[in-house]
Amino acid sequence: MTARRTRWTRRTDRSLPIRSAAAAVAFAAGATACSAPTGGGGDGGTEAAESVVIGVASEPDTLSPLLGYGKDGNSKIFDGLLARDTDLELKPALAAALPKVTDDGRTYTFTLREGVKFSDGEPLTAGDVVYTYRTVLDEKTNNTARSELDAVENVRASGDGTVVFTLKYPYAPFAARTVLPIVPEHVAGKQDPNTGDFNTEPVGTGPYVLTGWSKGEKLGFRANPHYWGDKPAVKSFTMAVIADDNVRATRLRSGDLDGAVLPPNLAATFEKDDARRTYRARSYDFRAVTLPSAGQVTGDRAIRRALDAAVDRQAMVDKILDGAGRPAYGPLPVDDPWYERGIERPRDLAAAGRILDEAGWKPGSGGIRARDGQRASFTLYYPSGDKVRQDHALAYASDAKKAGIEVKVEGATWEVIEPRMKTDAVLAGLGSVGDPDFGLYTLLHSTLAGDGFNNMAHYANPAVDEALDAGRRSQDPKVRAAAYGEIQKALVADPGYTFLTHIDHLYVLADRWDGLTTQLEPHEHGFASGPWWNIENWRPKK
Repeated sequence: MTARRTRWTRRTDRSLPIRSAAAAVAFAAGATACSAPTGGGGDGGTEAAESVVIGVASEPDTLSPLLGYGKDGNSKIFDGLLARDTDLELKPALAAALPKVTDDGRTYTFTLREGVKFSDGEPLTAGDVVYTYRTVLDEKTNNTARSELDAVENVRASGDGTVVFTLKYPYAPFAARTVLPIVPEHVAGKQDPNTGDFNTEPVGTGPYVLTGWSKGEKLGFRANPHYWGDKPAVKSFTMAVIADDNVRATRLRSGDLDGAVLPPNLAATFEKDDARRTYRARSYDFRAVTLPSAGQVTGDRAIRRALDAAVDRQAMVDKILDGAGRPAYGPLPVDDPWYERGIERPRDLAAAGRILDEAGWKPGSGGIRARDGQRASFTLYYPSGDKVRQDHALAYASDAKKAGIEVKVEGATWEVIEPRMKTDAVLAGLGSVGDPDFGLYTLLHSTLAGDGFNNMAHYANPAVDEALDAGRRSQDPKVRAAAYGEIQKALVADPGYTFLTHIDHLYVLADRWDGLTTQLEPHEHGFASGPWWNIENWRPKK
């Protein structure tokens, strides 16, 4: 990790516990009920005290790291060579120590921790590490995160206990990429990585093993008897998949859940609940509108620039997030050390009007502008059940209308949205921690346009591509800072997205465990992030 990243994580409030408020009686009644979704016996107070049920908004598509699961760390089923602590500093996991870096940053050598076993009792070897990375890098494997390991030229084993990575070029943040979970070759290697049972029946070295997965409903976990670390006090836990924010809040209030991720307006309803505690995590998670270059309206640069000028970001933070976030002027948060100072821009409807006038978009019927018979109108999709995205979409449409642009907001499932992403706008949520390369390359590089959720806007700017490559391939902090500054300024002049807000993540949990903290979080939260990122280290309150 870079020095710039370290300075920020240490000065950021990574965990802001807020005392909340409900009847202790209601919680006590719900404690036993909380064990019900796990499918376990749950006939005594001890078992209930050792189990946790968490409400999350979504579930993974797969549980195989070969297809991208857990690639940023915090998987409870798997471990990487390295892991991150509360402050996002790298620490050894399956590796016995941080890597030895030689050859001017082109060679990384890891020595494996001794005595580690997979959950089936078989020992971890260097061959498993080599198999994992080579399979992820194989173009036949359906892993849309492959570009994140572009720097790797070769990975080889040196005996059973040493792994050596050779890079094509010095890649400054490479060590942080080795949080990638390691899978057992003796199991996964016998299957097709794209279709095999390993995707839903994983075997790993992590603190927990999967006990069952009811798609769209819940995932159950229990402590791994072969785990190499300390034995967890939480013996089992369930991730209850509840897409609707209001339903999660209701089930938490009823005692059916021990904890949940909630939007600000619903988290606030627990402020006077003495049996629960609210945690607030800072994040890189931004909300933005994708403006596909293939869209008849969104493909016009003048429309994109006008929308960027018309949007009232601060109002969204104040009214939608209840202050739990910051205006987003690009993909990096305003308090990130890599953020380019001076790109802040307040709402300016007059500027939006001038941009559209100069481009030939003239006011027409109903106040909506038109050019050559084409109305300035497009559809914006958001995932149904996500109240925060819905509110962002509606506020965006309201702001756009003041500039003479019609945005038709529609909620839909991802099954409906995904086929339309090339031509229709989407209220997207993205953001990665660790290094600017991690989030910006997949968001903006033209070679990744339409590759799953990579570059959803099909953004193509040669200067941005060049700067992304320069930032990725240089180890000089000044060169990298200049590259990422150029990218952020280019996104003002030639936006492919309208960046709206960076949101804080809010979690409400029963106040009966010690050891809960939050990290600086990526977009993906609730399942791997949240106060349960280190659930294996929780201990009952005395």
